[in-house]
Amino acid sequence: MPELPEVETTRRGIAPHIEGQRISGVQIRQPQLRWPIAPNLAELVTGRTIRAVERRAKYLLLRLSNGTLILHLGMSGSLRILPRDTAPGKHDHFDLLFKSCCLRLRDPRRFGAVLWTDQPLAEHPLLAHLGPEPLSDKFDGDYLHRQAGTRRVAVKNLIMDGRVVVGVGNIYANEALFRAGILPTRAANRISADRYARLSEEIKAVLAAAIRQGGTTLRDFQQEDGKPGYFAQELLVYGRTGEPCSQCGAPLKQQRIGQRSSFFCGHCQR
Repeated sequence: MPELPEVETTRRGIAPHIEGQRISGVQIRQPQLRWPIAPNLAELVTGRTIRAVERRAKYLLLRLSNGTLILHLGMSGSLRILPRDTAPGKHDHFDLLFKSCCLRLRDPRRFGAVLWTDQPLAEHPLLAHLGPEPLSDKFDGDYLHRQAGTRRVAVKNLIMDGRVVVGVGNIYANEALFRAGILPTRAANRISADRYARLSEEIKAVLAAAIRQGGTTLRDFQQEDGKPGYFAQELLVYGRTGEPCSQCGAPLKQQRIGQRSSFFCGHCQR
């Protein structure tokens, strides 16, 4: 599933092509995605200008004067900037048309979304209860420590809870916890403020590095130009069960936490 770095990479890739551009049409080939595409979407957006391309958590927000298009890539979706006359493939379900190009959603599993809203985004059901952005000033060690409080949940589950902080997916949670030296199974309420300060810094660093590298390609993700992300080459623990730890040489371990695979070093993390 595309995570925050992949979505941010996509945002940065498509924004220069469509910000300030007027929508000339919409092509809906398959309206039944995770939620149905509004049948009157063309009437709502044709002739309108894209004022901004923003991101909230893993949602892309195309701001227009009369509302916002909310896009989600689902499990295996991608957005591409293509010439208008590019023939669609089997899984190319939606095009947003402009004078000189189109923004195309490819979604083999159809778990993505193209939604329209004219309501304040802070009140939208998909966005209203989200935590702060991990790369923002609102997210730091003090905030994490307060959120942990008396909660006995595993710290990995805490930082992957979108109500606590958005966008820290499984890959990046594993990597940040390793770099912070914190065992993913450790109870959230048994971690000091100083260690949470280190963890918040590592979360920011891991996500920023992944964005610079274009995201992490594990299955289907591609950038808007079709090139894969390369952060997978820098992963220190994720998917490396049995390999030697880069710090101490001990074999890396794997354990399921909250139905997700977790990777860690039993010597370096505590």
